[in-house]
Amino acid sequence: MIPRRLILAIQFLTRLPTPQVKDFRQDDLSHSAVYYPLVGAIIGVLLALPLYGFGERPWLAGVMALLVWVWVTGALHLDGLGDVADAFGAAHRDPQRFLEVLKDPHMGVFGVVTLIMQLLLKFVLLTELAVSPLWYGIVLVPVWARWGTLWWSRLLPSLHAAGMAERFSWQLSLRSMWLWAALLAVITAFVAWPLLLALLLVPLVAAYWRRRLGGISGDCLGASVEVTETLLLLALVLLAGIELPFG
Repeated sequence: MIPRRLILAIQFLTRLPTPQVKDFRQDDLSHSAVYYPLVGAIIGVLLALPLYGFGERPWLAGVMALLVWVWVTGALHLDGLGDVADAFGAAHRDPQRFLEVLKDPHMGVFGVVTLIMQLLLKFVLLTELAVSPLWYGIVLVPVWARWGTLWWSRLLPSLHAAGMAERFSWQLSLRSMWLWAALLAVITAFVAWPLLLALLLVPLVAAYWRRRLGGISGDCLGASVEVTETLLLLALVLLAGIELPFG
């Protein structure tokens, strides 16, 4: 039987069909966050399928993997990235103006251009990864990025009292977060060591938001996931030819 909170995590982070959750409670949503890295693994496996199936045709593999990525996540984090790009473009380094623009549901030119560039960059990196000896490392990319959401939500204050970051942070366990980090680090060291960069990248993203805004919002979480995934893909592509003694 699938744990109810795992079902909620799948429902929130993906568009995959799941059983209906009965007797929903507000704290279930927060507790479900502990399963985010596991949901990331499900996403990663789905991304690996086109890379494996079309490995001899990298352009096709890249575009199919990108389509799967956008579909399975429902462009959830891309939406956050576009909103944050618009806010940064119009805020002129004013945190209050940033928050005001962030609430605007319309997307401007900054957001549109950022999304185009992000999708193009992911497509190129997926195409490169399709012919890389570490192509299977794609499974761990969404895992690390969603582990990052645990770190950012738990260790950064929410910019909105009733925002998405606040809804997930109040029941998150630091112990669970560190256990996930230890497990992922061991697996990554033997499977796709360049992704160990996540252990440095995630805290750096947190430090950026703390310095720039003093906290984080749901849109910032989405943008952080997109940026983290892209940088991890880049590391996987650029460092694939380097072998470590324990690899």
